[in-house]
Amino acid sequence: MTRIDQRNVRDLKRWFHRYVQTFKNADRELQQNAILKEEHTTRVCEEIRSIGESLGRNSNELRLAEIIALLHDIGRFEQYSRYRTFVDHKSEDHADLGITILKRYGVLNELDESIRSLILRTIMYHNRAALPQEETETCMFFTKLLRDADKLDIWRVVTEYYTLNMGKRNGAIELDLPDTPGFSDEVYQDLVAKRVVDIKHVKNLNDFKLLQTGWVFDINFRPTLYSMMSRRYLETIRSVLPESEKIQEIFSAIQLFLDENLKKTEASKECPGPTPTL
Repeated sequence: MTRIDQRNVRDLKRWFHRYVQTFKNADRELQQNAILKEEHTTRVCEEIRSIGESLGRNSNELRLAEIIALLHDIGRFEQYSRYRTFVDHKSEDHADLGITILKRYGVLNELDESIRSLILRTIMYHNRAALPQEETETCMFFTKLLRDADKLDIWRVVTEYYTLNMGKRNGAIELDLPDTPGFSDEVYQDLVAKRVVDIKHVKNLNDFKLLQTGWVFDINFRPTLYSMMSRRYLETIRSVLPESEKIQEIFSAIQLFLDENLKKTEASKECPGPTPTL
């Protein structure tokens, strides 16, 4: 792999924060959500390095992982500025938009062409419903690493929001979903079948919370699994869902899946799991 200098990481971080600053000079709503995504990005950089270090990756690979994490959501800022939503199907795919922005500003021009291509492909895949079948092992490794780090921080954001928001709602976090009673049977069927929830089945906030529990079926590495469990993200989401026999069935299915995965990963750092369908 072509060497990446710490200077490259430093320069890209400077560019990132200068770019984000342009969205902080607007109205309060845009400023608030720009900060939300900026802080999320910073934490995903920390998460991806932590997972990578746990997997024994070298310094060059860790710097590449950090760059990928730094830029993975760069499309979110212009997306919210244009459309006032983070919902891709109501606006445009934020990964594709991010790639357009990176090319527009020549952000990666200082890097080797092969590294540029790898970074752009990883960003392109990070929010895909299913990963491509024909890709390099290196690209798939960094894509999985990013997806795991991204999930860990999104779980952190939503669990803090559900328990600490004091009744103040943020439509950007809730994807503008109504906070109505009950949940969709389609979401229930996805989860008891140990599938990541299809976003088309999500109709209200309870569905969205349940979708977040189903991300356990798309964890790729053992350190991610252990971090998720030690931080008790699933227990926190369960505490803000209604009491229901079907919801208990969902969490029983998830617990069974986790127990099986812990056994399977005794001798391996990768967590086997079904292909995600979100």
